[in-house]
This record gives sequence, structure tokens and C-alpha cells, in this order.
Amino acid sequence: MTLYGKRYARLNKRLALVVDDEAVNREMLGFILQDDYDILPAGDGREAMRLLRERGADISVLLLDLLMPVMSGFDVLHEMRTLEAARDIPVIVLTSEARAEVECLKLGAVDFIKKPYNAPEAVLARVNRVVELFEDRQLIEAAENDPLTGLYNRAFFYEYAGQRDRQLSDCEMDAVALDIDRFRLLNEMNGRAYGDRVLRAIGGVLAGFAGEHDGLAARCGSDLFYLYCRHQESYEPLRRRLGQVLDELSDAVRIRVRFGVYPAADKEMEMEHRFDRAKAACDAIRDDYKQCVNVYSDELHAREVYAERLMNDMGEAIASGQFCVYYQPKFNIRGEEPVLCSAEALVRWRHPELGFISPGVFIPLFEQNGLISQLERHIWERAAAQMREWKDRFGVSIPVSVNVSRIDLYDPNLGQWFAGLMEKYALSPGEYWLEITESAYTEDTAQLLAMVSALREAGFKVEMDDFGSGYSSLNMLFMMPVDALKLDMKFVQNIEKSGKNREIIRVLMNLAGCLGVPTIVEGVEEQEQVDMLKSAGCDIIQGYYFSRPLPPEEFERFIKGGKEEC
Repeated sequence: MTLYGKRYARLNKRLALVVDDEAVNREMLGFILQDDYDILPAGDGREAMRLLRERGADISVLLLDLLMPVMSGFDVLHEMRTLEAARDIPVIVLTSEARAEVECLKLGAVDFIKKPYNAPEAVLARVNRVVELFEDRQLIEAAENDPLTGLYNRAFFYEYAGQRDRQLSDCEMDAVALDIDRFRLLNEMNGRAYGDRVLRAIGGVLAGFAGEHDGLAARCGSDLFYLYCRHQESYEPLRRRLGQVLDELSDAVRIRVRFGVYPAADKEMEMEHRFDRAKAACDAIRDDYKQCVNVYSDELHAREVYAERLMNDMGEAIASGQFCVYYQPKFNIRGEEPVLCSAEALVRWRHPELGFISPGVFIPLFEQNGLISQLERHIWERAAAQMREWKDRFGVSIPVSVNVSRIDLYDPNLGQWFAGLMEKYALSPGEYWLEITESAYTEDTAQLLAMVSALREAGFKVEMDDFGSGYSSLNMLFMMPVDALKLDMKFVQNIEKSGKNREIIRVLMNLAGCLGVPTIVEGVEEQEQVDMLKSAGCDIIQGYYFSRPLPPEEFERFIKGGKEEC
């Protein structure tokens, strides 16, 4: 009986299908049940099957005689097992033959009422007890199962997996996480109905595999599945089985499912933590299209522990000043001699126990976990305070550029935050440059363009960082509100060895000229690179040729007019 059937039963009388070829028996049962049930009578098995097909979703209980003409009760029990609408309806057999009970139980009957019906109150009580037990069971199943795939949901899965541990105490078990690559795009491009078919197909394969290996399966997110089963030496057979089923859905759509396996899981560990490890292994190959199955290892565990340590320590690191802001000078090279024109603020982390931590490690980590905004606001304020100090001490304005992540660009209060910062430190927005990576412009064009336009209207200058590292159509490029293009450093590397690179840089310089914005090139290290960039029309360069990123006190040499030797 479906959930609709249960609602029907609660809002109205329950519906009982009474099947008996003797009219007097049907009438007698109808009289016994009439206060609690609406009665649907049938005189033989064939009529009963017709009513089950038509009204199966509404029927709460079937009272079934065994010996009938046309189609017997035994035949009804056999056929009901193949009928989706009737499969879950509890069946009470009406018989005076005790020998038939065992066979009926094997066919799915749940109780018996012996003829003749000499105790009406007992008959009604038995029927009510059966119906209530089945309704309770269905409520439990509805709570514990994912309605789309029929697999367990996360909470019940953990509970039943723990029970499986106790049942198989001497057996090694694997925790497996499976995720579908780019499932959101799959839904968008092929429709939600197709996405649901994919999820049901995966659920069916996992349910079958789990049953074969004393396991359990769950759907724990929109496209995340968990499997807990006896230890397997390889999950390649399961991967192939999944691939075959998914290929049958469509020849045109290729679906990649990633596996993360925590093998021979430590049973002393909480179940949730075991699957955290499996998911970590799955996530680690998100961008590795050569690998579909990844096994959790000591190395992965060490990286995971290290990452967790960094995330936990970030708040204290900000409070205690472990994050240092370094400044790398930018030089205008359009004249005969390079002239200091601005600087980029770059964060460095000196951890009291872990030592120097590369920005290439902690910045992507904080971006993935939503912590980057807290760190960026700290850096933005430190840079503004430093600009104010230099202005007061040296009487000059040194524009500083700070990095703005794509996460922050979705904050509707970002402009107010920067405006408050300028007011606090008595700075002009024109002195404060915002570096936004090119890839951010391709994510949500309308929202990003609106935010960047608002910042520029407020007087802030915007650099498109890493220009050329991603993809922007020419139409998009001319729509982008920017005040400078900063070229990806890959263009500079080996520039003197590649004629193609030199030509690309000339084209980009000309393009910037058409847009009416200056070009900045970072990563410049050698004299030949400086000469070539200057001849190509580059405006500003940044890199080790002039200086590495420096703490504020060392950077002050450039403000005073000195230049670090390269």
C-alpha cells in the first residue's frame, strides 16, 4: 500500500477487500468489519485481481478465501507477488484447512481466520492488528528510505551498518563512497527526469551488489551514495556493472562515477568517520579523469589531518598575527627607467609549530571550505592600515592591490565593507586596487558584472588577474568592467625561447590597447623578458627581476627610492 493509501486510510474508513465465493461469508465479514472498514466484495480470484489492479493503492487489507471457482486463493497469492500495486497489501487467509497454512505463509499471507466466524470481536481484533502493524512498518520504511532509489537514507544507514558489524563481527568490511561527476550539469543538459533515471539505475546496481556481499547501500545526498559490504579486493567488477547499466540509459551521455574506498574499515571508529574517509578518497580524484577508484591511504590520511589542522588553526592564526602581509612592487616600464607605481599584497603564514606554510596549500583549502572570506578581510584591513602608515610617514600614496575571491563577489555587502574600510583609514578608493581572477568572470556573468561595476562606480580600480589562464570569448572580454589586465605568468616563462609566446603577448598588448587599459605582467625574472615586454608595449611588470614579495619594513626601501639588486 502506498503512502497515498495510508493517507486514505487515516482520513476515511480503511478499505477491506473481501474475497469469497460464498455470498453469506462475504456478508458476515462485512457485518463484522463495517464499523471500521468500507467493504469491497469479490466472488472469485479473477475479480479480486481486477480490483487489486484498479484499487490496490487504496486497499488496506485483503481477506482471501482459498477454495474458489475460476481462480483460487492460492493463484491470487502467486499473482499478487508480481503486481506492484498489490505487493505490500497484507493478506489474511480465510480457511478451515490447517494444512494450507504453511503453503500460504510461504506465498506471503500474514495471518489466518478460521471458518466459521463464531467470535466476531476476535475477527475484528485480528484484522485491526494486522493492518496497524503493516501501516507502522510502512511509516518506518518511509522514514528510513530514500523515496527515489529505495535505498536507506544517511541516518538509518549508519544505524543498520552498525548492526551489520555486530552480525558479522569477524568479517572485514569496506566503506565505499560513490559520487557522480558534474551531476548538476547532467540534470541541466538532459532534464531532471533523466537525472532521476540515472540515480535509480545506480541505486538498483548498489542494492543488488550489497545483497550479494552482506552489505547495505544508501543515498546520502543528491548524487552521493554509500555502500557498506564485505571486503573486496577490487571494485572494478562493480564499476563495470555500473558502467554497463548507465550506458544503456543513453549512448550519447557519458557518466563518470567516482569511487572512494576505505578498505577493512576500523570497527572501533564511528561509522560516520569511516565514510568521511571513503568520501575523502572519492573527492581526491575529482579532477583526475584517468582514475575512477581511489583507496584511502596513510598518505591521504596525513594530508587530511594536516588540512584539518590548518582549518582549525586559522582563527587563532589571525588573532595572534601569524598571517603576515608581504608586498611585491610593481614597476612602470614605459619610460627610460622603471618607476615604482604600486604593489600587490600577498599573504604568508608563519605557523609557530608547522613553520612556513605555502599559500598554494592553505588558500585553495580555505576557498574549498568557505574560510577564505574571513582571511581576506583580515588581509584587506592590514593592507589598508599599511597604506595609511606609509602615507603618514613618507607623504606619498602607494596604491596596493588585494585579491578578491569569487566567493566574496557574491556578498551583496562587499561594496559597503570596502567603503567602510576606506573611511576608517582615510584612503581614496582609487588607491585601492582589487584583483579578480579571470575564471570568476565565467561563472555567473550577470551577478559578477553587476558587483564589479558597482565597485568601479564607487571609485575602486579592478585588475583582471591571471588573464589568459582561462577562457573568455572576445564578446565577454569587451563586456568585462576592468581597469587593467594582468597576464598569467605562464606567458612569461620561456618567453625568449618561444616565438609563439612572444606573438601572443604582442596580440594581448594590442587587445588591452583597444580596451584602453594598461597591461601588467607578473613572474618577470630576467632582463631578456623585460626588454621583450617593453618592446611589445607592456606597461607594468612585477616579479623577482625587481624583488620578491617583502615584509613592509623591507619594502620601504623602494618608497625611499632604492632598488633591490637582482
